[in-house]
Amino acid sequence: MTPILNEEKIKMLGEKARDIRVSIVEMLSIAGSGHLAGSLGMADVFSLLYFHILQHDPKNPAWEERDRLVLSNGHICPVLYSAMAHAGYFPMEELATLRKLGSRLQGHPHREFLPMLETSSGPLGEGLSQAVGMALSFRMDKKENQVYCLMGDGELDEGQIWEAAMLAGKEKLGKLIGIIDRNNIQIDGTTDQVMPLQPLKEKFESFGWHVAEVSGHDFQPINKAVIEAQEITDKPSVIIAHTIPGKGIPETEGNYRWHGKAPSMEEAQKFIWVLKNSKNN
Repeated sequence: MTPILNEEKIKMLGEKARDIRVSIVEMLSIAGSGHLAGSLGMADVFSLLYFHILQHDPKNPAWEERDRLVLSNGHICPVLYSAMAHAGYFPMEELATLRKLGSRLQGHPHREFLPMLETSSGPLGEGLSQAVGMALSFRMDKKENQVYCLMGDGELDEGQIWEAAMLAGKEKLGKLIGIIDRNNIQIDGTTDQVMPLQPLKEKFESFGWHVAEVSGHDFQPINKAVIEAQEITDKPSVIIAHTIPGKGIPETEGNYRWHGKAPSMEEAQKFIWVLKNSKNN
């Protein structure tokens, strides 16, 4: 069971989230391409996962008892790579190889290149099906591993997500916890413009899921939602994390045009200064 948070741990998690954001800006500016907004927006969630919630061992990535983390919206892999590097899975210097030929850090996660990953992802909508399969297999093997599946809200336009949600509800997969990045943007505009999702909470509930809605930038409510989800054993859970895309940099916050855009070297220097000098990050 995930422990509760104290003020000292919350401060540490905030510092880790800031460092993760700085690394995201650095690696994307070097690569010259990639997805900034969603990666910055999920830095707090990934800080909490890798430095408090997940049962994992960076020195033994294949540990059988580890929790499984499936990144379904693979385009925000810069935040995953950054969190993993800061957690000690591979050298920090390797982040500078993002999207380079021969790099283990592909533009979308590729498990064959980076074995510390649980899955490969890129085509949207597939991750929840993979996570459902993992949760089912653990139950068949009478194992207690927790499975977390990260999804984007724009990704919920994919029908496969809802097929997997139906199966998870039917099978009452209590060891499955979904986390939705509810940042209200996708590459062509806002989610309301492209494909309205509301009532999102009620949709998942109708499929037999437990649902919590929290701020994706407030560690305590996210942690409490995870603890509550871990205590529910007769149904899958999903946490709708309301986030600000481009979080931490006023110029990028809430702007869908930064969904798939990398900062220039000059912009990166300015953004990093803002991140390091803001009291809010």
